[in-house]
Amino acid sequence: MLCSTNCTWMPGRGHSLLVSRVDYERIQAVGPDRAASEWLLRCGALVRYQGSQKWQQDYNGLPTGPLGKYKIEAINATESCIMYRGFDYLDGLEHVTEIKLQKCIYIQDECLQRLSETKNLQKSLLQLKIISCGNVTDKGIIALHKLMNLEYLYLSDLPGIREKETTVRILQQALPNLELGLDLE
Repeated sequence: MLCSTNCTWMPGRGHSLLVSRVDYERIQAVGPDRAASEWLLRCGALVRYQGSQKWQQDYNGLPTGPLGKYKIEAINATESCIMYRGFDYLDGLEHVTEIKLQKCIYIQDECLQRLSETKNLQKSLLQLKIISCGNVTDKGIIALHKLMNLEYLYLSDLPGIREKETTVRILQQALPNLELGLDLE
């Protein structure tokens, strides 16, 4: 059974546990970008590839071609069921410049910490938007300080942010070139 956000429903266990299990053999077989695309789309997220303006949303319409031809450049996880368990799929992505996490009920501080510790994302990620993710607190936002090339961070509707001024100050000290967009009232 699928829920409205394409999460796999497991009776008695909840959404997305099956979807978020990392298949390391699949990553080896098809490459990190294809495997991550498959995971993200199964979770209800969208991906955009380098050189394309079109967002890929149809799992069955994933482009085919030589291994490594399509590189993920952007991820829009609006209302998706991505969760910490699947974040290993992001490890091999070298070209992601933009991520949007909006209304992601499973995104929590540990996810943002894991995101910020992903070596390739530390190098490539330029823009990050976190909107209406109710389980995110100051701790998760502060963990983003490891994304050294991050140019723009937008934070909105995050009720778990209780120490806005302190959190912003810590981020600005760690990332002096970061442009912050805030709508946290």
